[in-house]
Amino acid sequence: MDEISVRILVAAAGFGAGIIFGATAQRTNFCTMGSLSDIVYMGSYTRFRAWLLAIAIAILTSQAMDAAGMVELDGSIYLTSNFGWLTSIIGGLLFGFGMVLAGGCGNKVLVRVGGGNLKSVVAVLFLGIFAYMTLRGLIGLARLELERSNIDLTQYGHETQGIPDLLANTLAVDAGTIRWVVALVVALGFLWFCFKDRDFRSSPRDIAAGVIIGLLIPTGWWITGVLGYDDFEPTQLASFTFVAPIGESMQYLMTFTGATINFGIATVGGVIVGSFLASILSREFQVESFTDAADTMRHMLGGAMMGVGGVLALGCTIGQGLTGLSTLALGSFIAWLSIIAGGVLALKYLEEGSMSGAFRALIVRS
Repeated sequence: MDEISVRILVAAAGFGAGIIFGATAQRTNFCTMGSLSDIVYMGSYTRFRAWLLAIAIAILTSQAMDAAGMVELDGSIYLTSNFGWLTSIIGGLLFGFGMVLAGGCGNKVLVRVGGGNLKSVVAVLFLGIFAYMTLRGLIGLARLELERSNIDLTQYGHETQGIPDLLANTLAVDAGTIRWVVALVVALGFLWFCFKDRDFRSSPRDIAAGVIIGLLIPTGWWITGVLGYDDFEPTQLASFTFVAPIGESMQYLMTFTGATINFGIATVGGVIVGSFLASILSREFQVESFTDAADTMRHMLGGAMMGVGGVLALGCTIGQGLTGLSTLALGSFIAWLSIIAGGVLALKYLEEGSMSGAFRALIVRS
């Protein structure tokens, strides 16, 4: 199969997977930012458990694919030896704070665009612009300065930043064995936390969301790593992530005749279409606009923060919080926890009306 056919095949498969992702998120209300809001404001962990279920499934299936030789996760951007600990923290905090201001993470704003939300259209535009500015534009200069803090793990004898590989090299044990130990400890721990809760066990909608979204991560690996394999120019191994692809999608729309579609761009379009179809069929499609100027500013600022933060952290709640975690990369865990911390801080900021009040509330609660 020639290069053009492989590229189109990967894009078509990515578009289809994106439709499933968007429709599932729309029908089940799968929302990582919303799950944090439920915890902070209502003390409910049900939607957060759906996220953890998706992570557990993504880890087990992705690691099984790697062990079977179907894909080599070491070829993903998450497992390089260039360990960006500082950018993961700063980027994660920025992204987490921004997703609250924008009313949803990168995935959720795309889903809301498909559902007719004009506020999310603005958030997506600002996310894409600032993501591309951070990748290749003016903000890229600051990114490069921050990346000076990156640690080259090869200097310490480590080829990747995968937690199993780091432990195997440090403890001088078999990498294959420790990989499954880590995968099972993390995944089974998450599964136990999910299903010990009666409310979650009795919520087929949230269980379905976790299962379907979780299975879409290895689907992405398969599309790019197996379907996209080419002896001369193989497709870059990747799965679902939405920050950089939104920026690339905007460029693709503006320079179509001289641009090349890829898996990420196709999934962005698929999520919007899937959400649109699901909202139309369920009669939930509704055009929604801003309530006032402050609402507009929040979505613009939130989108910008997500664009910058998502690029710095190498992903969003899906890109790092699902796809990255499925590789068991240390940087992904740091970015994921930082996104959660940034999101909780932003929720407290909106509740208290000031950053000082937010910090005080968090200190008192802890």
